[in-house]
Amino acid sequence: MVKCTSASHKTKIKIAVVTAVIIYMLIPSQALGRALPKPSKPQPVPVKNSSRKSVTLRTMARIHLAVADYDQAQVLAEQALSVAQKTNADDAELAYCLIDLAYLYNCRGNLEQAEKMCGLGLKLQQKIYYPKHPYLAYTLRILSDIYRGQGKYQQANETLDSAFEIMLDSHLPNDKSMTQFYIDRGNLLAAQGQFADAQDCYTKARTLIKQVYKEDHLYNVNLMLSQARLYLATEQFALAEEPANNALAIQQKIYGQQHCLLAPTWLVLADIARAQGRTSQAEQLLQSALDSVKQKQGDSNPLAADALSALGMIYLADGKYAEAEQACTRAVEVFESTVGCESDQTAMAVNNLARLYIHQGKLAQAQILCDRALDTLESMFDDNHPSLTEVRKTIAQLNYKLTAETEIAKAEQASANITSR
Repeated sequence: MVKCTSASHKTKIKIAVVTAVIIYMLIPSQALGRALPKPSKPQPVPVKNSSRKSVTLRTMARIHLAVADYDQAQVLAEQALSVAQKTNADDAELAYCLIDLAYLYNCRGNLEQAEKMCGLGLKLQQKIYYPKHPYLAYTLRILSDIYRGQGKYQQANETLDSAFEIMLDSHLPNDKSMTQFYIDRGNLLAAQGQFADAQDCYTKARTLIKQVYKEDHLYNVNLMLSQARLYLATEQFALAEEPANNALAIQQKIYGQQHCLLAPTWLVLADIARAQGRTSQAEQLLQSALDSVKQKQGDSNPLAADALSALGMIYLADGKYAEAEQACTRAVEVFESTVGCESDQTAMAVNNLARLYIHQGKLAQAQILCDRALDTLESMFDDNHPSLTEVRKTIAQLNYKLTAETEIAKAEQASANITSR
């Protein structure tokens, strides 16, 4: 028998290692042997014999989840919940099934269902564990991220504050377990335009990561992308390139050249390229992101909507109005059906569609969209938030066009009056 040393075999081994790392990072679970600390370490809840099938299904779902095989992950995770309910599994197992589904739905952009499942799982955990148990903090982190995606920033802040309070009851602020909490807080602050405070959080996270992992470890990718997005938001484009390119190199080494998990990194690099006037490169990166997401997850995903909205702006700049309208309209539809109509992501996609309508001369439709985007963003952000600035630029373009049309109409009327004399 010939020994298997093929590239595909090596890839499978790589993915298995990555899976273990990501599962460890994302969702705590006694079923996978992870004991989170308490003032004294809590003992894992024993798993009933009747729960073992659901545990197996749930663990299999996590493996598929870790490599973005969301369709199969969802089938297995939903089966796990069904089995747990039918076999009267204990509350701890039911909670894990619900929270795993919440995490999965969040990844897929199904935020309404994600919020529902996470809330149900959290209630069960609050019933099982003492009030400051770290498991609750990890679940609150997931819930906060769901709220952030929906544009519910007050709830996201309050939820993440609760998670911090729980963790700091049994951990020092410089404990490595706090790393992802600092990154999440930084992301939440950055989304609200509080860039200096966000940078402080990223700096703390980087200090903790360096104590445990090498620079090229997968765990660094989230922080690298967060840092790159912050530089982008503050128009430090040259600084943004290094962490984004480093993140891409790490991901490609693990996942390969075209995996859909690279899509968020491509989107960041595309934004950098657009900001620096490298439109052709930006379009290629956006198309790579869109193709990879569509191949694995379809186009009804917020990542696909992000790529479509950005592509729409490139098509607009090239005068390709038909392609731009198709891309921008689809982006709004996807955001509305996933993150919701009141999300800031939806508002910015609506703003892009308004810009297109201005160029097409559809000023009445553009006015409606501008008003909608402005109302949404004013309800969640301070007056100087960058997203509000972008919408106000669009409104300024609209007003210029409206004024120009009014002046043209007046001139035409004056000419008509002179002719009729």
